[in-house]
Amino acid sequence: MLSALARLFLKDQDKPITTVLNTQIYLDYAATTPLAPEAGAAMAQCLTMDGEFANPASLQHGFGERAHALVEGARSEIAHLLNCKFSDLIFTSGATESNNLAIKGIALSYQKKGNHIITSASEHKAVLDTCKYLESIGFKVTYLRSDFNGCLSLDCILDALTDQTILVSLMHVNNETGVIQDIELIAQALKDKDLFFHVDAAQNAGKVKIDLIKTPIDLLSLSAHKFYGPKGIGCLYVRNRKQTNLTPLLHGGGQEYGLRPGTLPTHQIIGMAKAFRMAHDVMLGDYQHCLRLEQILVDQITQLEGIHFNGDQKLKLPNIVNVSFDQVGSDSLIIALRDDIAIASGSACNTGAIEASHVLRAMGIEGDRLYGAVRISFGRYTTELDIQQSGQRICEAVTYLRHLALE
Repeated sequence: MLSALARLFLKDQDKPITTVLNTQIYLDYAATTPLAPEAGAAMAQCLTMDGEFANPASLQHGFGERAHALVEGARSEIAHLLNCKFSDLIFTSGATESNNLAIKGIALSYQKKGNHIITSASEHKAVLDTCKYLESIGFKVTYLRSDFNGCLSLDCILDALTDQTILVSLMHVNNETGVIQDIELIAQALKDKDLFFHVDAAQNAGKVKIDLIKTPIDLLSLSAHKFYGPKGIGCLYVRNRKQTNLTPLLHGGGQEYGLRPGTLPTHQIIGMAKAFRMAHDVMLGDYQHCLRLEQILVDQITQLEGIHFNGDQKLKLPNIVNVSFDQVGSDSLIIALRDDIAIASGSACNTGAIEASHVLRAMGIEGDRLYGAVRISFGRYTTELDIQQSGQRICEAVTYLRHLALE
């Protein structure tokens, strides 16, 4: 793989590429989505002197009162879409902070009751690294393994429970494979247990309806930039927040009920609420659009031999395609395409390095299939032409890289 990559750089000018792209194509929507123009316009009204720029905690004057009203209106809008109490939502900087606050907050508050946490080995690093930290200070963590298709069984979750278990933390949709866990089934099975159930919903928010009355989840993490909102804003839902003793990570100021101090970014919160409302309103259309794009891509790349789709292809969202190509390393393919098409290998949070996916490894995938896996993800602003051209370009690059490997 590495020698082929080296030859790729040496022979870059000789690549037999026939597909000409008019512009670069972005196929890394699972890492972040573009900001919806409507959300951007709403945010712009909260930034300058002629808008509602004030600190929403400055309630001594009308400027602050108006900003505060906008923030609380946005909180109510998001709560309405989640079907929960607006007072149970805490604004954070995104899903990573929300995950930390949920997991550490419960662990530190309830450690006298128990010191056992259950999660899966396929979680986002924001959950895995948080759990590893808790292990370093005396907590015990069980890391569940999925089956080869990336699905967790309810029995393996229930079998892992002990009388010391205080928290189960699982993601709804995997950020690398798009595989959907049956969160409703799991939540119903855990609701009568004396523990908390946390869900990382970063990848499914805006794509799958979330009903927190119907589904008894105790804590839920969201990040706006995954559903066409701004970066740097998210929220944590805490069921019955007033009765749930959650230890804060930060102190000072008292904002967000004392659980997340700091000046609230009115513009980001407004942008998040606007984007979430839009995603809810066009959810079916977005889903059908991505389903069509997925089929076009699959039809294109399955013209090649030696390809493997990773993750359950029936229990997944259509906007993420994780695929391995025989005899082609993911690093070689990503570099070959980088001037034309943006795709990824694993999570964007792994320091930018191209490395083997811990998600696929947890599924039992090893060898060339592991090191040849790439993630292709798309969304609302991806066109059919984008996918058609990308599929052709990927096929050409794979064919060329296989040719180099034989030299």
